[in-house]
Amino acid sequence: MLDKRFVRLFIIVANTLLHYLYKGANKRPSDRAIPLQDRLRPARPLPSATPHRAVVTASRPVGFFGAMGRSSVTTMSSAGHSRRDFLYIATSAVGAVGAAAVAWPLIAQLNPDASTIAAGAPIEVDLAPIAEGQAIKVFWRGKPIYINHRTKKEIDEARNVNVETLPDPQADQARVKAGHDQWLVLIGICTHLGCIPIAHQGAYDGFFCPCHGSVYDTSGRIRSGPAPLNLALPPYEFVADSKIKIG
Repeated sequence: MLDKRFVRLFIIVANTLLHYLYKGANKRPSDRAIPLQDRLRPARPLPSATPHRAVVTASRPVGFFGAMGRSSVTTMSSAGHSRRDFLYIATSAVGAVGAAAVAWPLIAQLNPDASTIAAGAPIEVDLAPIAEGQAIKVFWRGKPIYINHRTKKEIDEARNVNVETLPDPQADQARVKAGHDQWLVLIGICTHLGCIPIAHQGAYDGFFCPCHGSVYDTSGRIRSGPAPLNLALPPYEFVADSKIKIG
């Protein structure tokens, strides 16, 4: 099915073609191919019944006494002009439509589709239904986002750690929003090879990656396994005490 924008472009080109054809068909013979010297002379009325315009050119003087030779007369058919104008306009219009038909798919594929635009838009998540100790998973830009309503025990365990001993040192306070310490929001993609870890699993009751055994704590920080970095944090903000906007 043709794109609506391509159909609209085709209609514009077709209307332009019809306009020039109508304009060319209604030209008077005197409007076509008038030499410059004729344009500078006062206009003379042409017989309406004459289908041709005559261009008279005088020959040079000949003979001993300078007698003038016969004048030569050249006739130019208005029908010939009409056919030639039609061919020029039709060829140009067909070429423009053909070029547009070829270029349009290339241009259209550069534009993101509706699903891509929707996937990149910010999303809002209502936190009220999430019980304490529960973790839910939502998707933003095709990525799994974990939202964990942490208990006081989980918060204390995340903060009673010597940060300098961690593979990727980072304080728990830097991974949550001030005043909302119970909410941990992170991207659920293992920093080793991109697997999705499982919440509330592993030795630290945080996140466990079943692919290669990476273990994260209740702050999403790597504690053991091949993963080199902590779980990443998405851009988000609190728009209300019980609602966040991701993206």
